[in-house]
Parts: sequence; C-alpha cells; structure tokens
Amino acid sequence: MAALPKNYIDVWIVEDSVEYRTSLVDVIDSAEDMLCPLSFGTCEDAIAALQKESPPQFILMDIGLPGMSGIEGVPPVKSISPSTEVIMLTVYEDDDKIFRSICAGASGYLLKKQSAAQILDCIREACRGGAAMNAHIARKVLDMFAKVIAPQGDYALTRREKEILEQAAAGLCPKMIASELCISLHTVTTHMKNIFAKLQVHSRSEAVAKALRENLI
Repeated sequence: MAALPKNYIDVWIVEDSVEYRTSLVDVIDSAEDMLCPLSFGTCEDAIAALQKESPPQFILMDIGLPGMSGIEGVPPVKSISPSTEVIMLTVYEDDDKIFRSICAGASGYLLKKQSAAQILDCIREACRGGAAMNAHIARKVLDMFAKVIAPQGDYALTRREKEILEQAAAGLCPKMIASELCISLHTVTTHMKNIFAKLQVHSRSEAVAKALRENLI
C-alpha cells in the first residue's frame, strides 16, 4: 500500500454490504482530510491485513458481519495495533451491543442512519481526542456505566472538573462545554489539563473512559 499524504486521517472500513461499503469509501475519499486506503467484508480479512500493512488511525466496524462479529473483532484488532481506534458503525442501538462494544475496546459508536457529514465529523472529533458518538448514544453509555459497580479512586476531582467530565462524556467538545457551563474556553482547557494529570491519562477519551469505568461522574 502506498504511503499516505501527510496530515490525512486514514480510515479502514469493515462492512459486508458491498453497496454501503463502496458508498462509505467514496464519502471518506471525497473528504479533504481523509482517505480510505483499504476496506473489507469481514473481520478476518481486516485482521489479516493488519499483520501485513501499516495500521490505520481508525477502523469503521460493522457489528453484524459474516463469521466473526464486529464486537468480537475489536480485541484482536487492538491486540495487533493498540493505537488504532475502532469505531462501531451499525444499525443496532440497543444497550447490550453498545455496552459490549465499549467493553471490548471500541472508542466510538455510530449509527448508519447518521448522515455522511455527521459520520465524518465524529471521526474528526475522535482524532482530536473526543468521543465518536452522538449525544443519544453517549447518554446511553453514561446510564449503562452508572449501573456498573466499580471501585472509585480518590483523585481529588473538584466539582467543576466533574462537571466538565460529565459534559465531555455526553459528547461535547471543549468549545461547547465552555458555552454550556458559561466559562471561557481557556478555563475548560486548564481544567482538562488538571483532569488528565489527576487521572493519569493523555486524552479526553481516556479520561471519559476512566471516569465511567470507576463511577467518578
């Protein structure tokens, strides 16, 4: 596979519908900041390619695939390429599949009914460290993890830091958080840096995942 241009977001697609897969490839390749160099009809083919090709930044993964399901495919993908973020792209929006996808290691959950522009924007947001999911799915994730009993670490998060984490978990970007909480973008950025230090993480997605996992918000 030829080297990609610098500053491009490279996305692989795993989707068994040839028509939808072709449409997705066209949408991604038409974006000025993205390319889809490879696409596959099964998880098995994508996993085999990962062992030979340079891993992508993102994989858009369907759930209902022949052979290995998309959810089952996340752990081996992450095992081969921990830096590759797997974003589920599916028709399913039931709690069980969302929960199992996130627990398997997926970093986002998108629905096929979302527009092409929304899907591209979610990929870009994930590239900036955000969560690749709409507000509806983010709320479902919050509600599900709130029901999971997990040990709570003593990270000395302030009330404001917890508020910002809650907004980030709901899918809001820093600018939107600033608007929602009526504070400056600089203040949000400063709080996020403090949150990263306290939780010992390096991105918003990691901070949100840890906060949800340990019932910090």
